[in-house]
Amino acid sequence: MPTIAVMAGGVDRYYPSGNEDLLRAVANQGAVIAEVPPGSAPTRYRFLQRNRIIAALAAVTVVVEARWRSGALNTAHHAESIGRAVAAVPGSIHSANSAGCHRLLRDGGAVCVTDVGEIAELAGSSGESLVEDKETAASDHDGLTLEDLILLDALPVRSTSSVEKLAVVAGLSPESVRAGLGRLGLLGLAVSVSGAWKRSGKRY
Repeated sequence: MPTIAVMAGGVDRYYPSGNEDLLRAVANQGAVIAEVPPGSAPTRYRFLQRNRIIAALAAVTVVVEARWRSGALNTAHHAESIGRAVAAVPGSIHSANSAGCHRLLRDGGAVCVTDVGEIAELAGSSGESLVEDKETAASDHDGLTLEDLILLDALPVRSTSSVEKLAVVAGLSPESVRAGLGRLGLLGLAVSVSGAWKRSGKRY
């Protein structure tokens, strides 16, 4: 199966530049795709935005390494929301790069995999990898806009963060952050503490 690269910028913007040779090889032997016009610069927001495309293209999303908060976890959340299988590779409990994988295995619906055979078994034949339809209660984040989902993912759980810092982390304008925090607050997904914000204890 050919390799597909989903770009955060235009298909003509090979980023990071150190991977240009690799991306050119992917373009020649597989496909390089993007939802933004050629010439568009890769931004933090676009990296998070393109993750939903990666999740939709993949039969199974396998997280090999991920910090406690990372784009890989964002992709896994998108995969779960559209009913795709999610797997994670466990690592050392002393490694920060494995914290996100362990978080998925503990809190999410990820399947633990340790070799290629287990991934292939999880993927199955074409069309069989889709998670079986089942009756589930509506999730608290159903119906949220992409910006609100990104903002929710940027909110810390234990500490609090200012609007300005959230704007930098989420790649949104301060005005968009304030509006989004208002919406998330009304849904009980975010809470204000002395003018700063954090994620509420409500699961999403």
